[in-house]
Amino acid sequence: MGHRYQHIAFGETALARQRTAGSIVAYGAGLETPDEGPQEITSRERRMLTDAFAFHLATVTPSGWPYVQYRSGPRGFVHHLGGSRFGFADFRGNQQFVSVGNLEADDRVALFVADYPRKLRLKVFGRATVVDADDDPALLAQLTTVDAGRIAARCERSIVIDVEAFDWNCSRSIVPQYTEDQVRERVAPYVEQIHRLQDEVAALKRELNR
Repeated sequence: MGHRYQHIAFGETALARQRTAGSIVAYGAGLETPDEGPQEITSRERRMLTDAFAFHLATVTPSGWPYVQYRSGPRGFVHHLGGSRFGFADFRGNQQFVSVGNLEADDRVALFVADYPRKLRLKVFGRATVVDADDDPALLAQLTTVDAGRIAARCERSIVIDVEAFDWNCSRSIVPQYTEDQVRERVAPYVEQIHRLQDEVAALKRELNR
């Protein structure tokens, strides 16, 4: 799997606090060996990313500040392009081009992906490339294709991310949240049962009124 996440994320001040707290025992093992390069993506990470309908994307501004944006689409809008490479179609936005501009100056990105019903969260470090629609229309066509058909929103470019490191967080502090579709799916058996009982009550009333 590799320990590149620790090498990227843990600075000297963080490590100093870990030593004081004693948590270095849990986290520091990966730093005993040299950085071996990008971590290998497994089926678990692939599923988490390609099943997502939303995530937060952080880029770096020219002045060094982190900049976070929310990205969403139909489930499956994040595509696995092989190996550690993933991509998604970038929708037309407010024309500020902050994230895109940041990436063209510094390709480093961080992703925060959460599955709230299952209380899972994945943190990803990677390097991103901006590919305008005119430069690779076939790629954008691929990224705008999902199981439900084609993405209806206007897409102007592709964002391709080569994952370098990732880390799964514990679920302790995650509050489960559900989309409208997820709520509908979960209550469907109870709605069917209510309708069935209503039909039975109606039938019994008809029998009594004969």
